[in-house]
Amino acid sequence: MNTCPNNTVLVTGVSRGIGKATANYLAGKGYHVIGVARTDPGDFPGTFRQIDLNDVSAKEVFASIAEEFSPTRLVLNAGYVDAKLFEDMDDEGFEQTIRVNLQSQIWAMQALIPAMKKHSFGRVVLIGSRASLGKVGRASYSASKAALSGLARTSALELGPHGITVNVISPGPFETEMFATLQPEGSKAREQLLSKIPVGRVGDPDEMAATIDFFISEKAGFMTGQNLFVCGGASL
Repeated sequence: MNTCPNNTVLVTGVSRGIGKATANYLAGKGYHVIGVARTDPGDFPGTFRQIDLNDVSAKEVFASIAEEFSPTRLVLNAGYVDAKLFEDMDDEGFEQTIRVNLQSQIWAMQALIPAMKKHSFGRVVLIGSRASLGKVGRASYSASKAALSGLARTSALELGPHGITVNVISPGPFETEMFATLQPEGSKAREQLLSKIPVGRVGDPDEMAATIDFFISEKAGFMTGQNLFVCGGASL
């Protein structure tokens, strides 16, 4: 098993939801968390850098983080949803979805992989979505999240010999700010959704954070190129 003295982890999309919960969880586990997001989260348990993943300038931010901190663990959580039916998709929304959900992930990986190779150790976790299996009104989002599986499988093949693993974790519905806004407690929309989840509830963001914690650990070195659905059985 490879060991790495560097306990620095870069997490994207830390201003709310799963990203925020993951940053807090990993900081509590002793990691030095570098968080990036378009919106400043305020009280952050680590080092924060503001970034717009829809802009090519994000490449420079990732490069500067790599040079200053040499993170060997990367959690790519940030995402963008352009909620439109397939026939209503437009170029602008599709391009932004692909830029944030796919291209920026590649920028981050390319910036950090040299340090991972230097340590002969690296953990990359791409946050996918149960929607990659299909969801009405999420055509561009589903396509971008489905693409992560192909990216993970190919990069896992190429990077495995260097001690670097690449995996996808695809969450189902979790109790985040956005979810509560769209499906408030007691609403018909929430009841209908819960009826389709075998465990009968939505997830707690800390449950995702705990899963991510395992995937970036040294003990997860024999798992790579995989896509794990953490969805309460909603993907079945």
